[in-house]
Amino acid sequence: MAGSVREFTDSNWSSEVLDSPIPVMVDFWAPWCGPCRMLAPTIEKLAGDYEGKVRVGKMNTDENTETPGSLRISAIPTVLVFHQGKEVDRLVGVNPETKFKASLDKLVTS
Repeated sequence: MAGSVREFTDSNWSSEVLDSPIPVMVDFWAPWCGPCRMLAPTIEKLAGDYEGKVRVGKMNTDENTETPGSLRISAIPTVLVFHQGKEVDRLVGVNPETKFKASLDKLVTS
């Protein structure tokens, strides 16, 4: 994973996402997914922009099936935002950076 983008897995999901003291943004993706590759630079930029305020990471849905299944991820890319261990936003597909920022800014300014 590039820069400050974390790699989330089924095994580290609780410690990295649910137990995080700060909000978490998770990009569910797969290597074969063209739209996922289109979204990757935006996710990397957001990780840099929100470093220290939001934990940003990706979960490969081909290698980790348990967590996406339990969260009803039916299309990728899907980006979920968690705060205090609960899902607070869900963005499906390739969205503009401003849409992600609007979701995250509600959490980091409060």
